[in-house]
Amino acid sequence: MKKQKPTISTKLFKDFFESEKAGGLILIGCTLISLALANSVYSSEYLHFWHTNFAGQSIEYWINDGLMVIFFLLIGLELEREVYIGELSNIKNALLPIFGAIGGMLIPAALYLYFNFGTNTQSGAGIPMATDIAFALGILSLLGKRAPTSLKIFLTALAVIDDLGAILVIAIFYTKTLFWNNLLIAMGIFAFFFFFNRMKVRNLFPYLIGGVAMWYFMLNSGVHATITGVLLAFAIPFGNGNKKSTSYILQHFLHKPVAFIILPIFALANTAIILSSNMGEILTTHYSIGITLGLIIGKPLGIFALSFLAVKLGACQLPTDLNWKSIIGVGFLGGIGFTMSIFVTLLAFEDTIIINNAKFIILISSLTAGLIGFLSLNFTLKTKQ
Repeated sequence: MKKQKPTISTKLFKDFFESEKAGGLILIGCTLISLALANSVYSSEYLHFWHTNFAGQSIEYWINDGLMVIFFLLIGLELEREVYIGELSNIKNALLPIFGAIGGMLIPAALYLYFNFGTNTQSGAGIPMATDIAFALGILSLLGKRAPTSLKIFLTALAVIDDLGAILVIAIFYTKTLFWNNLLIAMGIFAFFFFFNRMKVRNLFPYLIGGVAMWYFMLNSGVHATITGVLLAFAIPFGNGNKKSTSYILQHFLHKPVAFIILPIFALANTAIILSSNMGEILTTHYSIGITLGLIIGKPLGIFALSFLAVKLGACQLPTDLNWKSIIGVGFLGGIGFTMSIFVTLLAFEDTIIINNAKFIILISSLTAGLIGFLSLNFTLKTKQ
């Protein structure tokens, strides 16, 4: 079986990994704080704060439909870089995480639908499909230098592709009503961006100002506003991808605000979960079983199975410093859905009780998958030395 040479990471990837791993640890802290406050004597005040009306909507709404656009902008910029000069630029290298990501989306969704198809919760099939990059890289970072760069890059590429899949799912399956006038205006602004790109307009100002306008019309079109972030990312000039390129400058600037401000705020607002005394009943609901099995079993099974199949068929190669045990370990880290799975939950369900319970199940399942992944890689990488 042929194996490809270990991948050499770029400075931007190293910066990204450092900010993401620290951000992942902060996310864990924010989640614990939010859970503690939501189940304390300050519970009503804490929950009320996130539902405080601001400009006609709740603070939670503006976080999920406003601030998270910036997060998806960063995801889009990362994907753009991966496609042009990163792991996804070489089709032979790209196929391994692509196949892994496809398996990591299809198998969890299939497991969820097996238990929920035909019920009022079948719309939650997208919940176990996504991976929380920050949380997953945060867990991987705990292994220190024992985790080879190729493993970090594989997990990052896998998670980025997973998130792209989640974005497509959001755009296609969670759009209920379309307002065509607003959608056409938003896409018209997007077309102007490409005109600016072709005219070699490198100044970020027109893209960012136009991006706000595109966000407004997308927000009022029926398509989820976070799609704006991804579209804007691919319209911003990439150039040759060096430190002076428009895309690089914006991506480098966004790393820390997203990792240390936006995602922690999202976690605080969306993990204010009131723990129920009927845990046994919650754990046995169809959607709970689907989410749990999708993240803990479906993710690693899908990632390993399709990656293994792709290598065996000769479609791609396994890096020389990786083995199948490490791919399985990373597969479990892929089961950390956390923020992305919670984000999809908010779109999939309308019943507040189901949303609250699903969030709790996502947290438990993500922590379980992360713990299994960490222990698996800790053993595998240790014995490999």
